Formats: sequence, structure tokens, C-alpha cells
Amino acid sequence: MSTDPSFLAHRTLMLYASTDGHTRRICARMETVMRALGQDVTVMSIDEAPTQALDGFGRIVIGASIRYGHHQPQVARFIARHQALLEGRASALFSVNIVARKPDKNTPDTNPYLKKLLQQMSWKPALLGVFAGKLDYPSYRWLDRQMIRLIMHLTHGPTDPTQVTEFTDWAQVDCFAQAVCALPVPERGI
Repeated sequence: MSTDPSFLAHRTLMLYASTDGHTRRICARMETVMRALGQDVTVMSIDEAPTQALDGFGRIVIGASIRYGHHQPQVARFIARHQALLEGRASALFSVNIVARKPDKNTPDTNPYLKKLLQQMSWKPALLGVFAGKLDYPSYRWLDRQMIRLIMHLTHGPTDPTQVTEFTDWAQVDCFAQAVCALPVPERGI
């Protein structure tokens, strides 16, 4: 595989850690936008990302969802294991969480979950994003449904266990995908 900067400038790896599939869906939407802009995009679960394939991409995007106030532990492990590579690439990180439905918590500077994740690591992605997620009560297991309803009650969110509520601003997702494509691919470290 070529490591020529002009070749890598059109190759993006998008990794996700998704609990219920919505982060994967956001990645699929971003993939569509990025392909329309001429990017060769590979989307895969962060658990499936082989080490040897990572150096063939000029841009790396990591998407991580929240469950019960925490990102999946494999996100931090992946970042720690591959920090040097991530620092040598155009990189982006986004968090998907329900608290981002609130206007005062929907940016990288105001979202408590993304801020907490960033404090736990030294990697500084070039681009950060936060997207509101989706509540899909009917698809949750009984205990998860009850716990999430309690959390929503406490935070003044929807609690009807028969409802599906999507909070994602898809125009915001599209803009983020465009911004990823605009990230300059470093010539050093490739």
C-alpha cells in the first residue's frame, strides 16, 4: 500500500464504538458525504481495526458513544495504543450522547462527556465534534430501559417507554464530515 501523501490525502479510516448502533449510523452518513467529496472511506468497529492497516490512511476519525455516563473503554485503549500514529495523521474525534440534545451541552467545549474523555488522554485531535444521540426505548433490554428512563426523568428528557426519539442534527453531522475532508494531511510522519 502506498504511503505517498497525495494517495493518503484521499483515504480516511472511520472507527466507531457503538452501543446500540446509532454511532455506526452517524459514521455511515459521514461516509456518504465524504465519498461525495472524493474520499475513499473505510468504516469499521474500533474492535476490528487491525494495527497494520492503520498506516494506509491519511485521516483517522474516531466516533464513540456514551452509555451510563462513560465512553466504551476500548476507545481509550485504542487511542493509548495508537497515539503516535494518530498524532501523525489528520485526526478527528466525536462523541455521541443524549446530553448533547441540550443547547448548552452540544459543543466540544460544553459537552461534559467529551471534555472528560479529553482530560483522560494526551492525544489532541485536530477536529472535535459532539452529536446528540437517539433514545430507542423499545429496543433496550428491560433493565437498560428502566435505567435510561430514570436518567431521562432526572434530566427532563423523554420517558415514554414506547417511543423512539432521535435528537441527531444530521446537518451538523454533514458539516463535520466536510470538515474532516478539509483537514490537511501532514506530510511528516507518514
